[in-house]
Amino acid sequence: MTLYFTPALLLLVLTCAQVSQSVPVASKGPLRESCVGDARALLQNITEVLKQNKLFNGINCSKESVELNMETKTPSVCAPKESTCSGIVKTQFDQESCLTNIGDDLHHYYKFFAAQPNRDSRLALTVLFRLREIMENCFQWSQLLSKEAPAERSSTYDERLSLCKVLKGFQVRSITINRAIAYMNSGEHTK
Repeated sequence: MTLYFTPALLLLVLTCAQVSQSVPVASKGPLRESCVGDARALLQNITEVLKQNKLFNGINCSKESVELNMETKTPSVCAPKESTCSGIVKTQFDQESCLTNIGDDLHHYYKFFAAQPNRDSRLALTVLFRLREIMENCFQWSQLLSKEAPAERSSTYDERLSLCKVLKGFQVRSITINRAIAYMNSGEHTK
């Protein structure tokens, strides 16, 4: 199932007070400190790739809608304890469920980006590289990662448009993932 969001709805989601608060990162926690840094670097890589006009030749990606992976429940299961953004107070935090959903999201996006035809080296050298690194080092998913090369052909307009929308959706999901990883690393969920 795919959902498309307008910029106004996306702005509303991103500006919700409880969700948009940053959480301090402590040096101890269930995830290694490197996972926090890798997640942050992934978000920066995605943001930089979205600025690449060559990748979206003929498309003004900044004006396109966002396509999110709706097969996971990452935003809801990774919401911090006592979060009231959705109007419902969440009193529990299930770290295992959160990590499972994040892993499923990462795997979904990895498969999508790895299958892109003639993908731009910037996408492969930054986003795919960092995504693989996080999956191998923080989620031990190396055995599920495909090492097949994408088709060597130029991408069609529809493929570039889809890449733009999915990459924008991954940027939004990466914000959630960053906050969840920092939250778990801070140890706040155990208090």
